[in-house]
Amino acid sequence: MTEGIRTLERTPTWAVASVCLILVTVSIFIEHVIHLIGKWLNNKRKKTLFEALEKIKSELMLLGFISLLLTVGQSTITDICISKSLGDTWLPCSKKDIKEMDAHHRANKEEILARRVLSAATSGDKCTSQGKIPFLSRDALHELHIFIFSLAIYHVVCSIITLAFGRAKMKEWKAWEMETQTTEYQYTHDPERFRLARDTTFGQRHLSMWSRSPIFIWVVGFIRQFGMSVPKVDYMTLRHGFIMAHLAPNSQANFNFQRYIERSLEEDFKLVVGISPPIWFLAVLFLLFSTNSWRSYLWLPFIPLIIVLLVGTKLQVIITKMGLRIQERGAVVKGTPLVEPTDNLFWFNRPDLLLYLIHFVLFQNAFQLAFFAWSGYEFGPKSCFHKNKADLCIKISMGVFVLILCSYVTLPLYALVTQMGSTMKPTVFNDQVVKALHKWHQRAKKQVKLNRMSDTTTPGSSRPSTPSHWTMTRTTSINDSSQRVFEFHDTLNYEHEIQATGSLPGTRSVDIQVDGGPAVVHQHKIDVDSADFSFDKYIEVRS
Repeated sequence: MTEGIRTLERTPTWAVASVCLILVTVSIFIEHVIHLIGKWLNNKRKKTLFEALEKIKSELMLLGFISLLLTVGQSTITDICISKSLGDTWLPCSKKDIKEMDAHHRANKEEILARRVLSAATSGDKCTSQGKIPFLSRDALHELHIFIFSLAIYHVVCSIITLAFGRAKMKEWKAWEMETQTTEYQYTHDPERFRLARDTTFGQRHLSMWSRSPIFIWVVGFIRQFGMSVPKVDYMTLRHGFIMAHLAPNSQANFNFQRYIERSLEEDFKLVVGISPPIWFLAVLFLLFSTNSWRSYLWLPFIPLIIVLLVGTKLQVIITKMGLRIQERGAVVKGTPLVEPTDNLFWFNRPDLLLYLIHFVLFQNAFQLAFFAWSGYEFGPKSCFHKNKADLCIKISMGVFVLILCSYVTLPLYALVTQMGSTMKPTVFNDQVVKALHKWHQRAKKQVKLNRMSDTTTPGSSRPSTPSHWTMTRTTSINDSSQRVFEFHDTLNYEHEIQATGSLPGTRSVDIQVDGGPAVVHQHKIDVDSADFSFDKYIEVRS
């Protein structure tokens, strides 16, 4: 029976060498392309996207390990035998569809004969001799291998497409951001002007009769997703609230809120593009319930659609509730309506929970598209997976619709609204400021260590016991919510001063006397609330 099987012993060396050469060439080409992409991201100073690329490389390495385990454990898995009655449970296709497929295969006797010869030669027909069937045949293992690889690739591709479309949608915010630096904007947004809250543009959009109804507020939020999900008035109002809560009031014309949102979104992309253990576990559950008895094609494609619509509606409701809190503080507002960032409006007081839901939506959507492409490639259009035309239409239409909705509506809305939490994200600093802070932090730790050593060796020193090269102050804004204000010089001044001097702005040198003689200590002044920002934690995350 094995005479027709050509092993490496009976294969020409030129054929083996040709295949190896092609595989190695393709692998080196892919590796070189990834390296060029990483080099381009480094040149563009896209550190977070470069880290996302590294995560993609780790996912490819994980796929390599899965492939290796499937290859090494193939013989062990196929030697496990189960009863035929157990093997006929939880089938993805009905028995009627299986009989029709068997009749189709019998029409092509050469194909079915070749499969049987290969199966008998490789497994020795161990289970058949016992009146049982293999736990998983070699053909099934190969098909599973292809599906896992397809799933990972589709997830990465869908995540990249979503980020690209989302950023394309957010490009119009750049013009809004530039408008805040014009004289006309300063004139129309006079901070000394008094108005009724409901008469402002933001109030006219959100402060109506429906906004106080617990039902209609969700209905209107749901409908607004399909229009202009992020209008200019919402962006400007939330920008003003963020700056007043976390930055100095004089940062209105200098702080680039749109660029900060982009950096935050790129940071979140590192989580979205990865496939964590819980996500792999969900993939296993999806495979488990993809059976004919559960009719998964009727409800599984709608799960990501329901979640993405629910997340988008929740984000719209959060904006409206922030507007209602303005009116609760008083009917008259001074200047631009001031929204107060808080975690209380998010589910379980966790703004990051929305990111995990978007991650799940993208993965589930990629699962549906990968399953469709894989089943069509492996089994053809006449397979039971493609027998129901309504199932095909639902999977394709839902997959494309969810991808567009998540890219153009939910992702930009998420990127804006989640900045309105109680604390700002570390991405408020650009890469140059991060490097300067890192050097500053390392220099401080080194100086403190030297000071402690000096205390132990020269107890009679006149040097002050508290290190004087750092000055940390806390400023509290005077408003109803007692929000903390981070005294933050504008980003442009930071970039210019750091590029020119290589150090943080606000640096001065002070001469002091120590036992060894005169010394110069560099003092840096920056006002930051330790409750909002931890240098140890921040540098650990960014490193």
